[in-house]
Amino acid sequence: MNPEARGKGDTPAMETFNLFNGQTDTGPDGTEPPGYLCHAARLGPKLGASRLGMSIYDLPPGEAICPYHFEWTDEEWLIVVSGSATVRTPEGETVLSPGDVACFPAGPSGAHHVGNSSEQPVRVALLSTKNEFGIAEYPDSDKVGVWAGDAHYMLRRASHLDYWDGER
Repeated sequence: MNPEARGKGDTPAMETFNLFNGQTDTGPDGTEPPGYLCHAARLGPKLGASRLGMSIYDLPPGEAICPYHFEWTDEEWLIVVSGSATVRTPEGETVLSPGDVACFPAGPSGAHHVGNSSEQPVRVALLSTKNEFGIAEYPDSDKVGVWAGDAHYMLRRASHLDYWDGER
């Protein structure tokens, strides 16, 4: 954050973050398997955003942000800040360079996995719409994630139940 971005008088402060050299503030917490050890900065709350979210990810060689997935409720945009990011989509893998931007629309056509298969560090930004709830599917592991307020569920799609199951 830029400490010089202070408001004057009644004008609220405008917070900023530099995509190129801003510091990440979260890292692996020990629950991630190898291949998903990256550092991040969640910018939305820091910048006062409520309708959009953005995170910066620093990916060491061989690491990725998260498993291959798609969102049902949010659109995501990827911006490559530095390095060469490898992006898997339903069409296959593509290597993106600094300045490249990609959009992952909501739904299966927006499935993606962002990783670093190079020998150099990679920095990417992910911008997304924000909703009160989120639903994501993970096709490789047959999971569905549901986020609503403080509730978070990770479920297997294979255990799909009929709407009336267990009802009287």
